[in-house]
Amino acid sequence: MFDRLHDARVRAAAFDWLSEQVATYGDVLPRKILADGFTLDGERVPLVGPQGIFKPQVLQEVPLSVTTAPEGPYDDSFGSDGLLRYRYRGTNPAHPDNQGLRLAMQRRVPLAYFHGVVPGKYVAAWPVFVVGDDPSRLVFTIAVDDAGQVGLSTTDASVALHDDIETGRRQYITAAVRQRLHQRAFRERVLEAYRYQCAFCRLRHEELLDAAHIIPDTEPEGEPIVRNGLSLCKLHHAAFDRHFLGLRPDFVVQVRPDILKEPDGPTLVHAIQALHGVRIALPRRSDLRPAGDLLQLRYQRFLKSTTAST
Repeated sequence: MFDRLHDARVRAAAFDWLSEQVATYGDVLPRKILADGFTLDGERVPLVGPQGIFKPQVLQEVPLSVTTAPEGPYDDSFGSDGLLRYRYRGTNPAHPDNQGLRLAMQRRVPLAYFHGVVPGKYVAAWPVFVVGDDPSRLVFTIAVDDAGQVGLSTTDASVALHDDIETGRRQYITAAVRQRLHQRAFRERVLEAYRYQCAFCRLRHEELLDAAHIIPDTEPEGEPIVRNGLSLCKLHHAAFDRHFLGLRPDFVVQVRPDILKEPDGPTLVHAIQALHGVRIALPRRSDLRPAGDLLQLRYQRFLKSTTAST
């Protein structure tokens, strides 16, 4: 028999624990932390397992989480309504894992969702709810909701009454989470390609690194792909964005002439001026290196800025 009180207690503890991990590590979490999980009443509660649909032993019927692996076998995507389409496990709708998600939908039970951005690293979103089931396409529809909705227990009447409000809220929140997933995926993939160092100065402290766009993501050419990115420390990211520094298509840094001549303290001398003529650190894989056409476009903008500053 489904013990709703026990189930809710486990999920509440899991969500509180996730909040603590995000506060400690940021919202990109290592898989090991999620697999180790936490302890509740002397029992270990992992949050992920070998399969994408995961239920720890402390729960009876309904899974605790769903996971999308980076470059995994399932083509999970977002539908035209902005909600996540999560693939069944296998092709049998009656598989126990699929049945578990179906129960989560019927009982309106919240889960956690882990989106793999690079191998071994996941962005966490919670609570998420299974809001649709399509056996003909072998997909569930999943929506992210506000954390304040975790403890709601509604009757059938209140579900009908608030359906439009609830659907709109979930679409809005899921869209925000989708944007965050894309941003985190771009950052992690760029930093991984550059071996977690600044391409300009080789600084290796990950907390001080950004994924800089060569062409801004507000423009049609500014796709969130590694070839449109550079791993830069925060100082050089700001200098690159403001055209203190340019990058030639042959991967050599150029300092704006007025900045190169400017007399100042050791930070300007060593952190900016000393980069003039330096070839940047590049990804080992040639297919991940900055795209030549994007660098050329960005470099032309840098040259215009040098004219404007003289």
